[in-house]
Amino acid sequence: MSGVPDSAPPALGILAGGGTLPAQVADAARAAGRAVFIVGLQGFADPAVIAPHPHVVLRMGAGAQILAALRANGCRDVVMIGPVRRPSFLDLRPDAAGLRLLARIGQAAFAGDDGLLAAVARVLQEEGFRVVGAHEILHEALGPAGLLTRTAPDALALSDIARGIAVARALGGVDVGQGCVVQQGIVLAVEAAEGTDAMLARSGPLRLPGAGGVLVKLVKPGQDRRADLPTIGPATIRAAAEAGLRGIAYEGNGTILADRAATVALADSAGLFLLGLDPDTPDMSSKEPGGFA
Repeated sequence: MSGVPDSAPPALGILAGGGTLPAQVADAARAAGRAVFIVGLQGFADPAVIAPHPHVVLRMGAGAQILAALRANGCRDVVMIGPVRRPSFLDLRPDAAGLRLLARIGQAAFAGDDGLLAAVARVLQEEGFRVVGAHEILHEALGPAGLLTRTAPDALALSDIARGIAVARALGGVDVGQGCVVQQGIVLAVEAAEGTDAMLARSGPLRLPGAGGVLVKLVKPGQDRRADLPTIGPATIRAAAEAGLRGIAYEGNGTILADRAATVALADSAGLFLLGLDPDTPDMSSKEPGGFA
């Protein structure tokens, strides 16, 4: 007898990029009685993060090995989590299966991140896997609408947030990025391939005198929410503070808060506000939790 109940859910496969979220997803799945297997993407996954869990580290281009590893470990559901910089074709060095997968992904391989991730999810499904969102495993991962911190945005910050929503929507509509930095109505930086932390680093030297700016992060219009949801964590708070920002506004119930308690505590310590909002709600005058939904 294996000792595993017949009703046990199938093992969860995790395609892991950088950061700590792959391990958080694995921990949550195992706490729910589910076996996990991580495929760490070489050059992106942190070996120390995935080490406590059954795993293998493979090149992104090793399509045959990735699929075989997931199948050999009984994975039927797959989560794609953690930042990954898109490699050049030369860096990818796809194997024969990888070339066939790339052919099936087609033009989406050269489109924006959301288009590419949606195409990858489609191909995984065609291969017999079910792609699930990290938030389906990390049930408490999505940041709620409302104010999470002691500091609240004032009228100027709310105005900057409204401007940031418009800019982020425009960026997301063309599948470029999920966020921007706005100060006193001026857009200091927009997010593209470099990611949020690098954008925040660029915005710091551009800071204007006076009240600091805000970071706004939104889900892209029409985005497949199973992959690449906006993510905010302790590193984001530290980078925002170093850039001289006054706070962060994110899409409530559409943004992953990595290590929520630590993230909120760091924001409180730095005097930053952390605000979950509904970008479709025009009235952002309330500062009560839930008042932005």
